[in-house]
Amino acid sequence: MTKTLTVFCGARPGVEPHYQQVARQLGQALAKQQIHLVYGGGGFGLMGALANGALDAGGQVTGVITEELLARGAQLDRLTNLEVTSDMAQRKQRMIDLADGFIALPGGLGTLEEIAQVSSWVTLGNNAKPIVIYNVDHYYDQLAALLQQMNQTGFLEDAFLQAIAFCDDLDQALAFMATYHAPAHRTYH
Repeated sequence: MTKTLTVFCGARPGVEPHYQQVARQLGQALAKQQIHLVYGGGGFGLMGALANGALDAGGQVTGVITEELLARGAQLDRLTNLEVTSDMAQRKQRMIDLADGFIALPGGLGTLEEIAQVSSWVTLGNNAKPIVIYNVDHYYDQLAALLQQMNQTGFLEDAFLQAIAFCDDLDQALAFMATYHAPAHRTYH
């Protein structure tokens, strides 16, 4: 059973208020299921909505933030735990290490980079943890299409596509997490 989830998401709110509502609902749902939330430590945008949702519902939330972002005042001050790293690479690694699984909400290039790293590690056998792309309002449809194209053109194995779930709602996402079995990684010759 998943006890700790790392959620990757935007530090901006996006143009649709619905994104923040979904982030807040995800935080609340994780708290109700006693799943510890790990995220980027920010107090703004989807990050802030997610963490505040979890905290308001009595959840445990660990933020992982860099010294630079802390100096800029980007952190949410009411977290259960705040870990500070020296740089973004250490921050991302710490968020990965703490997780039993990953969920990606809408976000920008940082979110995309985080998704790409944990996903690419599946192909190498370095990540046996489930990955859910929470496809809020079809936000990630083009990413799903790109992964399909990679598969169809021989650059991505079928097993990889089964290791990542594109989910339209939270029930789907949590069901995938609960039943996930990591694919065997390919041995390269």
